Amino acid sequence: MITRRHEGKVAIITGAAIGNGRAMAERLANEGAKIIIADICDSSETLASINSNSDVHQPLFIQTDITKPEEVTALMTRVRSEYGQLDILVNNAGIYDEEPFELLTFEKWQDVINVNLNGLFLMTKAALVMMKERSFGRIINLSSDTVWLGTPYLTHYITSKMGIIGFTRALASEIGRFGITVNAVTVGLTATQRPTDTKLGTSSMLEYVLPQQAIAKQETPEDIAAVVSFLASDDSAIITGQTINVDGGTARH
Repeated sequence: MITRRHEGKVAIITGAAIGNGRAMAERLANEGAKIIIADICDSSETLASINSNSDVHQPLFIQTDITKPEEVTALMTRVRSEYGQLDILVNNAGIYDEEPFELLTFEKWQDVINVNLNGLFLMTKAALVMMKERSFGRIINLSSDTVWLGTPYLTHYITSKMGIIGFTRALASEIGRFGITVNAVTVGLTATQRPTDTKLGTSSMLEYVLPQQAIAKQETPEDIAAVVSFLASDDSAIITGQTINVDGGTARH
């Protein structure tokens, strides 16, 4: 049963226009949080989905390119003006790209690192200001189970996602004294993430991954949202600097 365990909390979720991010926004909203969607893409479908539940707080969409410092600053200024606080940051926005290393250009490498790591850095640095004011915060960083698997053709992507784990561990050790936790989730393949036409030589990534899972159940965005909700809650108050792998047991981390 879903409870209102995030009542009174304000949460920013990046990359919540579709897929896993949308499921996270819906879950936290249903549990009482005031949701701010920060995405470069139109998020009208996510807004409509959340607003279809009359019992939730009306969400706010602020179009934001998280790789641009001025846009991140504008986002946080708006959040402070509208809500006066920030309790939860879910760093979900990221880009995925497949390319054999020998064909990988420096431009593609930079693009992936810029969004997946630099954007996370900018969002977290800006969010900490408001979190420290209230001596409370939950920061959840989305990584990928490919960091445990060493999946081919993903050198740039895996590098960025492993960097998120290092970032999570180091930052957690610095800011725990302020009542702020920092954790990561390594996500397996869900139906929202490039299920076809991959370089792995199969017509469907889902068909490729499912037999490798210990639990033969297709992973859904709602599975990810449930773990993120836990890490954002008071139930996880003593957990920080950790990485939880959510992929049906494909990687036994």
